[in-house]
Amino acid sequence: MRPAATVAVILAAAGVVVLGYYYIVLSGQIDARLHGERERVLPRVFARPVELYQGQAVSEQQLVDRLNDLGYVERTRVDMPGEFSSEDGVVTLMPRGGSHRNLAVRAAFRQRRRGQDVITGPITTLEADGARVRRVTLEPPLLTALVKTSREKRRHVPLSAIPTRVVQAVLAIEDRRFYLHPGVDPIRSAGALVRNVRGDLPYLVGGSTLTQQLVKNFFLTPQKTMRRKLQEQFMAIILERRASKDEILELYLNEVYLGQRGSFAVHGVAEGARLFFGKDVNNLTLAEAATLAGVIQSPAPLSPFSAADQSRERRNVVLQAMVDAGYVSADAADRASAEPLVVDSRALDAEAPHFVDLIGKALARQYPGMTGDTQGLDVYTTLDLHLQRLAEDVVREGLARIDAQLSQRRRPVGPAQAALVAVDPHTGDVLAMVGGRSYNESQYNRVVDARRQPGSIFKPFVYLAAFEASSPASPGALTPATIVVDEPTTFIDGERDWTPANYRNEYDGPITLRRALAQSRNVATVKVAESVGYERVAALWNRIGVGARAQAYPSIALGVFEATPYEIAQAYTIFPNQGVVRPLRTILQLTHGTESLTIAAGAARPVARPDTTFLVTHMLRSVVDDGTAASARRAGLRADAAGKTGTTNDLRDAWFAGFTRDLLTVVWVGLDENQSLGLSGSQAALPIWTAFMTRALAGQPDTPFPVPGNVTFADIDADTGDLASPGCEHVVTEAFVIGSAPTRICPLHWGTRGGGGRR
Repeated sequence: MRPAATVAVILAAAGVVVLGYYYIVLSGQIDARLHGERERVLPRVFARPVELYQGQAVSEQQLVDRLNDLGYVERTRVDMPGEFSSEDGVVTLMPRGGSHRNLAVRAAFRQRRRGQDVITGPITTLEADGARVRRVTLEPPLLTALVKTSREKRRHVPLSAIPTRVVQAVLAIEDRRFYLHPGVDPIRSAGALVRNVRGDLPYLVGGSTLTQQLVKNFFLTPQKTMRRKLQEQFMAIILERRASKDEILELYLNEVYLGQRGSFAVHGVAEGARLFFGKDVNNLTLAEAATLAGVIQSPAPLSPFSAADQSRERRNVVLQAMVDAGYVSADAADRASAEPLVVDSRALDAEAPHFVDLIGKALARQYPGMTGDTQGLDVYTTLDLHLQRLAEDVVREGLARIDAQLSQRRRPVGPAQAALVAVDPHTGDVLAMVGGRSYNESQYNRVVDARRQPGSIFKPFVYLAAFEASSPASPGALTPATIVVDEPTTFIDGERDWTPANYRNEYDGPITLRRALAQSRNVATVKVAESVGYERVAALWNRIGVGARAQAYPSIALGVFEATPYEIAQAYTIFPNQGVVRPLRTILQLTHGTESLTIAAGAARPVARPDTTFLVTHMLRSVVDDGTAASARRAGLRADAAGKTGTTNDLRDAWFAGFTRDLLTVVWVGLDENQSLGLSGSQAALPIWTAFMTRALAGQPDTPFPVPGNVTFADIDADTGDLASPGCEHVVTEAFVIGSAPTRICPLHWGTRGGGGRR
């Protein structure tokens, strides 16, 4: 054998050895990663089951959105569980679970015209298999999957659950010969080179196969070197021998990067469908499928949110590629190309991201071993997705109105921020949580992290401490009808004098405690705190056990300490629970592999007597009926409700905390910089609270607050606090602990005629 031939054989043998070595090494890496990926089960976070009921304030489109949340597929005819149809004010669906599983459910909506638009809602009738029903419970919707190591949004779906038009759109633009090549496609690479050199297309053609893209993004670093490119090609060939084409395609479609939404990286076409269009992937139109596929090439420059024109052009390129591949007709592509590009900019906020962040932190703190293994963790939370969407809507609308008010000022402020938390006061379940204006802009959760002075929303606890300290049988017992003089007053605060002022320097003179609370009179409230002892007021708040520890100074009466909206909501559970504080909770159940762990509600703690607490609740009804929150009634709130406005010094913070028997909601509005907002609680926070409660309670029965057995009622003259006489002009039905009601008849109007007006 000639020396040259010998050298060639040796080199060839060495090459085979080297290739064999790398084949074995890279195969091991690929197998390990594939094995881990196949076994990896991301923790999933669910909201509470979706409920539909007659009279519910939900529109046809909102119900369609809820069904998209559940992954239902829209059809013209409903035949299978998990399908729905929507047409002309009627939604028909077949639940996969819940109270009417596998039955045809029909929801009809009231329709009315507003100009050229048809407005639907609320639900007028519900039927299951043709029979009228009051309520239908569906499955719990998936909020998101938690990724422990990074801020990512993804939800894995099998290839069989991804519609053909999405798969074809991706293959047409990324790798039309995917099912023909062995991982590397020399024909496509050569064709791409020729076309890019000739420039006969308005866009560049890529030469990498879909398998190569997966290798690059899933197994390798994003380096752009010749060595890494060769490694990518070699690993693509190996991958094609370690996994089937369908497995590779499924992994790609679930892994592909589609850009950023807020602080989250979006991976996979299923999550992209949710966060781009607010839809389940099965319900994407041809144009929407092409938009998703078009983004893959360069997610940031082709984002439909920030580069709509470029994204639309790229979508149309994908549609033409689908025509060229024979996937769709030219007519279908032309119709899709003519459609406007419509994305859902609020889809990320609609998934309760602040709430999900809170869940992630709770799991990491309380159950650190459950989130990183392969058994799978499903987290069932307290969140009501219907109420969450309502909360997002009213916060957005409220901030738009506040923006308009602030824009009229000469000095720039803002942007204003808002926080809303709604809870079931009897269980402590957090039903809705909005942590700020936009999660895309800021991930700071003001519900749980913003510590602000509560201001006047603390005043009910002053009156509760006063009633707790009074003996009903004593002559000087404090009651809601007790008179206090509301006038400029100086108090001794340690070694200095303190002269608080009422809002707008308005004073009422002699006034009942009910009226003082309803009109949020500062001086009158401090006088009440002084009469019972500041230490008693501080002790009551400290027994409740939320927020900063209160100190026994005169300023405590006006809420001069710090607490979060979350803590205020927990403190306010004392009122609908008649003196019992209920800790808040966010998780109902954990399912870990084959085990299930139910999370019990926190232990309720009695803090005050039922009778004294009811007195304050009854007084807080006057805040809503004819006090500082009376605009809620004018805005359409009909439910039996109670609450308190709150405004801190220099109009920095605006609050409203209010509740019915079964729903408690706290709203805060302010500036992150803790500057003056310039708006009161009734101007900024109350309208948001009112809009939320009105929509949330629509169709629900109005249940009055229960009255403890040792509480009695009497008609009182609202001006004097005495028993009303026939001549009294302003009469109020007042609540008293038995034995504490006044016995004197109003001397001012005794013997006069007329009157009888009620307040």
